[in-house]
Amino acid sequence: MRILVRFGIPILALALTACTSSGRYSQHYDSAPAKPPAQLNQQDAIPVHIPFSPRGNQPYRVLGKSYTPLSVNEAIDYEVEGEASWYGQKFHGHMTSNGEIYDMYAMSAAHKTLPIPSFVRVTNLSNNKQVVVRVNDRGPFHGNRVLDLSYAAAAKLGMLKTGTAHVRIEKIHVKADGQMLIAGQPVNPASEQDTQAEKALYIQVAALSDGEKARQLGRGLENLYQLPMLIAADKGIHRLRLGPIDDEQQAELLLLELRKNGYEQAYSLYAPASESL
Repeated sequence: MRILVRFGIPILALALTACTSSGRYSQHYDSAPAKPPAQLNQQDAIPVHIPFSPRGNQPYRVLGKSYTPLSVNEAIDYEVEGEASWYGQKFHGHMTSNGEIYDMYAMSAAHKTLPIPSFVRVTNLSNNKQVVVRVNDRGPFHGNRVLDLSYAAAAKLGMLKTGTAHVRIEKIHVKADGQMLIAGQPVNPASEQDTQAEKALYIQVAALSDGEKARQLGRGLENLYQLPMLIAADKGIHRLRLGPIDDEQQAELLLLELRKNGYEQAYSLYAPASESL
């Protein structure tokens, strides 16, 4: 079950309806996509520095239990082992707890208390496969599960058939100066820099199911900020991005401006320019 938490208030009516009927979702039970892509994106999420936002990070209550999300500082050295599951077609295209649109083909995840958005490295302890995902949703609220992974992330970990896996979760924290910590320990960013060198820096402004609305919004922002727009479309989700952007400082200033102007779900990422459609 997914719980939508906005402005500190859990919207339980919709969530609880989903337990007994299709509710706001077109499916009663979750499932894998009927026609998955021939080649799934196996590229990890790229951790970047993200200024803290209160959206999706307020205390909330679900099924009689209260949850208080961790602060950024409390979560820096987060490392835990537990059971992970995955969620897919039923929630694809619907809003996550911080107002983004869930894309089961992106490397993302849901967690009950980690700050959102944030990044974690997940290791399947049965086969040592790893994935880096961006946490942008709340859950899971089933039993003792500690993480809900996107369909693509679960595929990379080799856990689609089993449904669950025993995993290690390590919080990735990127400081404003670019220094990266994994479970509180500094790491050498060289490998991340090598990966990023093959990509360009963008700001993802929104993810919409309506392609024409995404293009209309993009044209307005393109004129306002004097940056090219890019629409990365896949399986009905149109991800509107601005860029490429020359440097991270410029991207951070633009990100702050966008959030100030109401685009609270915006975030920076590295992506290949060839994604443009």
